Amino acid sequence: MTPTSFGIMTAPMNVEHADVLRVWEEADGVPEIEHAWLFDHLMPIGGDPDGPVFEGWTLLSALAARTRRLRVGLLVTSNRIRPPALLAKIATTVDVVSGGRLDFGIGAGSRPGHPLARREYASHGLPYADFGDSVAALAEACTVIRRLWTEDAPFDVDGTHVQLTGAFGNPKPLQRPHPPIVIGGRASATLRVVAEHADVWNIPGGDIEDARGRSALLDRYCADIGRDPAAITRSIFLPVAYDDPGATRKAIAEATGAGFGHVVLGLATPYPPGVARWVADELITPSR
Repeated sequence: MTPTSFGIMTAPMNVEHADVLRVWEEADGVPEIEHAWLFDHLMPIGGDPDGPVFEGWTLLSALAARTRRLRVGLLVTSNRIRPPALLAKIATTVDVVSGGRLDFGIGAGSRPGHPLARREYASHGLPYADFGDSVAALAEACTVIRRLWTEDAPFDVDGTHVQLTGAFGNPKPLQRPHPPIVIGGRASATLRVVAEHADVWNIPGGDIEDARGRSALLDRYCADIGRDPAAITRSIFLPVAYDDPGATRKAIAEATGAGFGHVVLGLATPYPPGVARWVADELITPSR
């Protein structure tokens, strides 16, 4: 079996840049932590709703330049915020800056059931279509982004959601054929997109039996299109309880037992001194 891969996520809201940088630089020196993630929200979705929040891709590029080993990414980019061709260019830039360490996370965008996430679209002048429409747009975006990363001549796109004339990606990402595509979400419609496009599927925590069932559904969708389900790594986000590491270790054991071999541990603010080393010693090593 492939060993479990562990990473951390630092949501860049209601926190100072210096604190996020401290944790990432520390984690870069802790080999048990293999990847590090930000999120993609333009306003806080927890804590002070009017507090500070940093734009994810800009911060990711800055952190990529200050680290050397960690794989880096956003868990996950909202496809509602940036046109796919622009997003492909941004992601290529981060892959180059990082020396080929980008894991490209993308999703359909926040669902209407999360009002703190929904408000950021209107406040930034961004359109917000219904969820079915956004999932269809995600599928088109994944196709276009992959083409921009891999094709050697300009091309046109006349899709339902994406129209491009003379599209061409130069430079290409350092990773070949392209950075791993990580698609996040749990809705059945999203899982169909995962089956077709993803290298990694991430589910944002929740009930482990639900996660197990969603994983089985993904297996069926892969079978429908003739894809080996084992080609898609199963990833899960789990929040960390600093005051109850046993509970987090239990959640890790349940997730890995359900077939999730890529674990992202969410770190709450304020980050304790030495938090990366603590995560390795208290959570990762005992869970190996």
